[in-house]
Amino acid sequence: MRVVRLLHGGGLVLGPLKSRASRRTVSLPPAVVGVVCGHLAAEVDDSPDALVFATESGRPIWRGNLNKLIARIGQPHLHFHDLRHTGNTLAARTGASTRDLMARMGHDSSQAALIYQHATAEADRAIAQALHEAVRADRKAKKSTDGSGKAKDKAGKKSGGKKGKKRSANRDGAEDDRG
Repeated sequence: MRVVRLLHGGGLVLGPLKSRASRRTVSLPPAVVGVVCGHLAAEVDDSPDALVFATESGRPIWRGNLNKLIARIGQPHLHFHDLRHTGNTLAARTGASTRDLMARMGHDSSQAALIYQHATAEADRAIAQALHEAVRADRKAKKSTDGSGKAKDKAGKKSGGKKGKKRSANRDGAEDDRG
């Protein structure tokens, strides 16, 4: 397989893949397969050397001509690497392991894959909710409730009343309940 790469000197070259990890099979979500097949049928030659994505004149898309293409779709702030970054961030949000993400993205190092595992407010809320559910389930398993709504301890005795509670004075001299 050959790909178009930008050399450090600024020129484009059609050549081999960058690394061993670059040669891989990547599964596409079924929702995307139809769109890709439609694009291939309408826009890509049958030639084995045809580019999957190219300008209208058939030239490779690269940083230097991407801005003109992006302007046409009304996304002037989109950058060349943003599409890969978005796809990899979405893949990371599925809960895939770092090793799975490395294989999917073609990374040799875990450090490269970790870049896409952003801490998000959405993920933080999901973690908090999962912890809440775990605590709730644990409490429910440890206590049962009778018809009065009063919780019982493991021995079946009602808890929550004042009887049997120790009283102690706090620093201000006021009493507080210690259960």
